[in-house]
Amino acid sequence: MIATFTPNPSLDRTLEVDSLVRGGVVRANGFRLDPGGKGVNVARVLASAGVPTLAIFPCGEEDLGFIHLLEAAGVPCRVVPIGGRIRQNISILEPEGVITHVNEPGPSLATEEIASLLSAVAESATGAAWICASGSLPPGQDPDLYREVAGIARAQGSKVAVDTSGEPLARAVAGGVDLIKPNRHELEEAVSGEIVTLGDAIEAALVLHHAGSRAVLASLGADGAVLVEGGRSWHAEAEVSEVVSNVGAGDALLAGFLASGGAGPSALAEGIAWAVAKISLPGSQMPQSDQINRSLVKVSQRPEKSRKLEED
Repeated sequence: MIATFTPNPSLDRTLEVDSLVRGGVVRANGFRLDPGGKGVNVARVLASAGVPTLAIFPCGEEDLGFIHLLEAAGVPCRVVPIGGRIRQNISILEPEGVITHVNEPGPSLATEEIASLLSAVAESATGAAWICASGSLPPGQDPDLYREVAGIARAQGSKVAVDTSGEPLARAVAGGVDLIKPNRHELEEAVSGEIVTLGDAIEAALVLHHAGSRAVLASLGADGAVLVEGGRSWHAEAEVSEVVSNVGAGDALLAGFLASGGAGPSALAEGIAWAVAKISLPGSQMPQSDQINRSLVKVSQRPEKSRKLEED
């Protein structure tokens, strides 16, 4: 079982429009409402693919709709009550895949609410192969939260994957987590350097690997992903005919990687296959097992380090 921990979940609204006009009246042609937050997305992908999972997150009294959406998607939940309400995000999707995101910061959590979340992690970690701690932290939260989660989970025998950015990521790395999953921009921020080539991405991942993370799975958008583990590196990618929505693609990558054992090039290939299946779907809709095409994926044990990455 793979448990996910999302301290700052969101209710995600996706609106499809012909064009976004600042200051004008824009009418939506399509609408989706999905439960969100990185860890919640990972749990949704796992559940959709038939992998046992558990989503741990805070929710207020006004957030019953959020829970109902997860239950309807077949995602087992462990809900920690809070006094506020979770954030609501809006994604505006224009033709050709252009997306504008408007994200709320989310509620600040009281000390006792954080303690309840950590207790839920400790209890859920027993028997879990992985605890996947993902996303932004609630406003004002100690950036050591994920590092603390990692210590609690390891004490219960679980491995820990972290997908976040900035200071919370740096502290998680220093705490020696089993896996981190930064994207290109998060890699650049973590090593304070520009990433232009595949070699730059691998070197940056190696820096974080040597700093404490046992493995680094770095998502590179259209250029696929690299995995650094045990001092070795691999690159995987797949040809994509059409990108409908890249929202949650990194979460699908991480879900597939963990579901396939969370180590080595075969897990990297699985993660890429899941990510490709995700980007062919609208909004933050997640793929089912029969939508995953593994034959599209190519894995290289000798990445072409001089290759320039595509512009975001």
